[in-house]
Amino acid sequence: MNLLWIFLGSMVVNNIIFSRSIGCCPFLGVSAKTETAKGMGVAVIFVLVLAAVITWLAYYMVLVPLHLEYLYTLSFILIIAALVQFVELVLKKINPGLYKSLGIFLPLITTNCAVLGVAVINMDEKYTLLESIVNSLGTSIGFLLAILLMAGVRERIDRNTNIPQCLRGLPIALVTAGLMSIAFMGFSGIIK
Repeated sequence: MNLLWIFLGSMVVNNIIFSRSIGCCPFLGVSAKTETAKGMGVAVIFVLVLAAVITWLAYYMVLVPLHLEYLYTLSFILIIAALVQFVELVLKKINPGLYKSLGIFLPLITTNCAVLGVAVINMDEKYTLLESIVNSLGTSIGFLLAILLMAGVRERIDRNTNIPQCLRGLPIALVTAGLMSIAFMGFSGIIK
């Protein structure tokens, strides 16, 4: 039951985008079209869950026994950078169209603070390996949910001709993200 609460809490209540405001760069940059948003979301799911496993193992199997816990941020950054390079190579071979459509935003997963943030949250909460995986999966699915919702809204907004010129593009996207964030904050207090 605890795993279910961790999953739901990380996906909806503590949504990485709408509640924690972490990972907003790829969220705003790739959410213009549903197809690229879906591709980015799936790539983030893969990287985040794999990063959770590897960073947990690195922390508890290498850093803690050697009393080098203070190096966890540096080691996590290196692990995440290597994973993103791996995902980039795989996507380039498997789906070149998606690779091209993601463009610069695929390498941005490396600097996506959501990936590092979740790894740090897993260590701060002292989650077990299974809890870390569940938290990472819930967080990454929450990211996918957020980016798909935003992409759907932005596609509709782009077709709307009644929006004033000064609000078109990023300004209306920021207003939309703020309103969606307020809606997600309605889940606060349900699960801690």
